[in-house]
Amino acid sequence: MTGEFPLPARPRVVGVANFAVGGLNKLSLVPELPLDLDDLCDAARRQTGLDDFGDPWFLRPLEVLIEAIREEASLNALGRFAATGQFMKVLRERLWTQHWFDTHEEILAEPLAPPVIVVGPMRSGTTRLHRLLAADERFEHMRFFETVCPVPEPGFRPGGRDRRPRQAGRLLSTVHKLNPRTAVIHPTGPFEPEEELGLLVQSAWGMKHEAQWRIPTYGRWAEEEDATPAYSHLSRLLRLVHWARGRNAPRKPWVLKTPQHMLDLPALLRVFPEAKLIFIHRDPAKVVGSSCSLVWNQMTIHSDEADPHWIGEHWLDKTSLQIDRMQAARRRIHPNQRIDVLYRDMDADWEDVMRRVYRFLDMDIGPALPAMQRYVRNAKSQHRWQRHRYDLTSFGLDQKTVRGRFERYASAFDLHPKPARPEIVPVMQQGARQALA
Repeated sequence: MTGEFPLPARPRVVGVANFAVGGLNKLSLVPELPLDLDDLCDAARRQTGLDDFGDPWFLRPLEVLIEAIREEASLNALGRFAATGQFMKVLRERLWTQHWFDTHEEILAEPLAPPVIVVGPMRSGTTRLHRLLAADERFEHMRFFETVCPVPEPGFRPGGRDRRPRQAGRLLSTVHKLNPRTAVIHPTGPFEPEEELGLLVQSAWGMKHEAQWRIPTYGRWAEEEDATPAYSHLSRLLRLVHWARGRNAPRKPWVLKTPQHMLDLPALLRVFPEAKLIFIHRDPAKVVGSSCSLVWNQMTIHSDEADPHWIGEHWLDKTSLQIDRMQAARRRIHPNQRIDVLYRDMDADWEDVMRRVYRFLDMDIGPALPAMQRYVRNAKSQHRWQRHRYDLTSFGLDQKTVRGRFERYASAFDLHPKPARPEIVPVMQQGARQALA
């Protein structure tokens, strides 16, 4: 690969794990469930002793997703093992979710307060903005273990012993061992603020799947579907997460974010019509390059045939669609309901940006500033020796192509890179030479 930062080789441990899983499958020591929806549903029913999945809408996107994986993803043995495990987890959690709703009517009895939602494409600074807001105790936020394991098993008692943080920690440790670069691309921990992506996964919905597997058929299908049922289920799951925390205090507004919202703003606002939206914008060339790097690092674990040039083309198109749909939807959102911030401004003076955000929210930032400052100090310490490096050329792209694709968007929000300031010394030297002459 060409470029300043060529693609790193796949970690050797991935190849070892893939070989091991394949061998265990052949020896029938790790039974391999077929990627078949009916078989998976039957297995989930047997494992849980439950039968009601709730709203059956999710079965259609799950069916399309499974079919696309079979036909297009070229999974290796490790990838098939992981995919089967993910689908079984979704199905078990759907059954547990409905069990909790049936046995505890109080979960859904209280409405949600209008949330604050960060909206931006992948790798645009949404995580930093979300975590700054999450530092404010006046908001609710998802934690990593809750988005990975949003539904407690039957028998759980709110406020009691919870096995989910340990489960999430083991998962995170496994991911970091398989590919240590993920800890640099998206550092987190079991109790760290995290996006609500896992709540959409329970409906087999979202770009998360496209960032993991090569499944263009699923992506095209989802782009044409109404996501309202997925967001309705997300709203119910937020109530379940709050209930599982065992708190009796009044419910606070949730602060939410996931790049999927870029594609689904109409559905999002049908479910949360009074939400406050914070749009964040970044140079599209940086967004596309960073997105491709993240996808490559995930896809190469699950498939031996991950193609960086295909990733570049696909995520250039996907980012373009995200921005086009966001632009079309935001025109119909009242200005009092939205605000725009720039990634560049967050880098230059995050406190000034957050003060502006809090004026928009009609809140006093003062009580939250100390916690925000602690988060920034800790984040800088984490990134002191590690940086996420990537190069567009590794994915068959270049700056001119990408910036040409997003010219109108970049001009509208002044996202073009600022030219470097002219050097002062050479100018002074030139003046001195002229004077001497």
